[in-house]
Amino acid sequence: MRRLIASAFVTLDGVVQDPGGFGELDGGGWALEYFDAAAVERATAAILASDTFLMGRATFETVERAWGHNTGPYAEAMHKIAKVVVSRTVTGPLPWNATALTGDAARTVAQLKEGPGADIIMYGSFTLMRTLLRHNLIDELSLGVHPRVLGEGTRLFDGSAPHTLRLVAAETGATGVVTLTYAP
Repeated sequence: MRRLIASAFVTLDGVVQDPGGFGELDGGGWALEYFDAAAVERATAAILASDTFLMGRATFETVERAWGHNTGPYAEAMHKIAKVVVSRTVTGPLPWNATALTGDAARTVAQLKEGPGADIIMYGSFTLMRTLLRHNLIDELSLGVHPRVLGEGTRLFDGSAPHTLRLVAAETGATGVVTLTYAP
């Protein structure tokens, strides 16, 4: 069975919204100053170790707009990886090496995990991420905790269901971001 590895940038107060500055929040782009060469290298390696990038529709549209025409090692890895977009509103083939999957999100992702292939990676798509956590479909959750408090924005954990996770790794980067890796 394929593993699903979900990652998120998060502030100290739990905000995950608009780390890249896509206009969602006045304080958007809060993660950019912490994204150093080591972070780029880790992100590129994670994509190259996977063969599928899982996203919801809104995240796909944002990421495709932001990275669809960029160049460089990270962008090239993003261009090549197959993207699977779980959505109730779009169907069929999409641009940028993407395919839409419809239906019940948990059932669709469970079927994807049962198929052949390498690891599945996921960034963003926090509504989908919460659903997959509730259904125990995420095998590894990596949180890049940034030394920042925003006070507003969407939080990863919205209180919808309790979760118990086991810490399997902790790494502090040069910029002060602590990456915490959890397993169910």
